[in-house]
Parts: sequence; C-alpha cells; structure tokens
Amino acid sequence: MAISAKGMAITGIDDRRYWNCVSTEESRLHLGRFSQRLGRRMSSFEHTHGWDIKPVKFELSTSDGQLESCEHYLDDTEQDYENGNHKRGCWIDYKVGEFIVNTSEPTTEVRFSVKQIDCTHSKGGLCVDSVFIIPTDLKERKRRGTLK
Repeated sequence: MAISAKGMAITGIDDRRYWNCVSTEESRLHLGRFSQRLGRRMSSFEHTHGWDIKPVKFELSTSDGQLESCEHYLDDTEQDYENGNHKRGCWIDYKVGEFIVNTSEPTTEVRFSVKQIDCTHSKGGLCVDSVFIIPTDLKERKRRGTLK
C-alpha cells in the first residue's frame, strides 16, 4: 500500500515559506530537485541544506499500542550500503519498523511521522512522495525470487 504526499497530513503544507508542491515524474523520497537536460536526468542540490546536522526521527504507531521508531541523517553523502546507492539525488527507502495485524476486526489504524524540529538552523531541499506499507512475506518472496 502506498500513501502519496498529497494524501498525507503535512504540518505547514499550506505555508509556501516552508513547502512547495512540485509535480514530478519521479516517486518516493529524496534530497535535491530533478530536472531533464538533453534527455538526461539531472539533480540539483543548490537548495539542499541542513539535513546533515541532526537526524530525522521516523515513528510508526498502531491503534493497538505497537510503536517503532528510528533516526536517520537524510543528507549523509556517504554510500548508503543498506540500499546500495548514494543518498543525494536518489530515492531512498527508510525502514521504520514492523507491526502485526492479528485480526481484521477491529480495524488497526496506523500512524506514521517524520520529524526534525530544530529551530537552530534552516533546512531545505527535501522531496517527499509517498509512504509504503509492505507485508513482510511479500518482501521476503520478492527477495527469494518467488514473487509472481
């Protein structure tokens, strides 16, 4: 299941000092802005700043009390070994955690948040597209090559 950025409740989304909605052919989450030049995909990082100073906190909670959280520096220019690529200019998946749904009744509500509230420095250049909820067995079958 994917929840697009337009389907999310993003704090301050209507304040153009902080957020700007830009249509793109790309998807997911990355730093920098994509453009096309002579048919080639290019990334611009001139407005990307502040994401290497303090980590961003990702949090996942469910209505039945499950809670997962983790922290990541979004602008780590080192190789991202877990995902096999460089973070700048690439879409990056961050695993926040896992939760279990035992029964379909009552409905399990899931909340997801990304926070980096620090007023000591400015930040810019973050592109957000969507959040994915992927069943663990689906990911495992894809890894093993048995997904059809």
